[in-house]
Amino acid sequence: MKTPFLDKAYAERDTGSTREHYDKWSDSYEAEVGTLGYATPARCAQALAEFAPDKSLPLLDFGCGTGLAGLAFKLAGFDTIDGVDLSAEMLAQAREKDIYRKLTQIDPDAPLEGEYPLIGGVGVIGAGAAPISTLNTLLHALPSNGLLVFSFNDHTLEDPASTACLNEWLDCGAARLLFSEHGEHLPGKDLGATVYVIEKA
Repeated sequence: MKTPFLDKAYAERDTGSTREHYDKWSDSYEAEVGTLGYATPARCAQALAEFAPDKSLPLLDFGCGTGLAGLAFKLAGFDTIDGVDLSAEMLAQAREKDIYRKLTQIDPDAPLEGEYPLIGGVGVIGAGAAPISTLNTLLHALPSNGLLVFSFNDHTLEDPASTACLNEWLDCGAARLLFSEHGEHLPGKDLGATVYVIEKA
C-alpha cells in the first residue's frame, strides 16, 4: 500500500507546516496506519494500565490525533480521558469516537492547562512530530508521583538527543523509569518503537 502522508511524516518542519500536514492527513490517517498494523497505542495503554494506581484518574492524551490512543486507553480501562492536539481536523475525527471528556486544540509552545496525574504521548514525540523538548513539557506538567507513558520510534531513537533528554530526568532522580520495552510500531513498514513509563519524583 502507498503511504503518501506517512512517507512525509518524518521530515523536519515548523509548527505551521506540521499542523497543515496532519490536517490534510486526517481523513486517511487511520486507514494508512491501520493497514501497517499500528501497534503503539495498544502497547502504551497496556503499559500504563500495569502501573496506574487508579484508572479513574484523569488522563491527558497529548497529541491525540484521531483518537486511536484514546480508544486504546479506554479499552485498557481508563475512563476519564482528555485529548489535545494541534490539528483541528484530527480533533474532529477524534470527537466522533465519543471517547474523550474534553478535546482542545493547542499551540505546542503554550503551557499545558490543568493537572493530570496520568499523561500519554503516544507516537507523538520525535521525528516529524513534536520536538524532543516536548518530553520536558510533559514531565513539568506532571504532579509528583504522576505517570507518563510515551514512545520513541526507531527514527527518533537514531537521534542521541532523544534518550539524552530522558536520561537527564532519570540520572538526577527527577523521574524513575518503571517500564521500557522495544517492540512493534508499524510492522508493515518494519518500524519499531520503545514504549516507556516513567514516574515523576
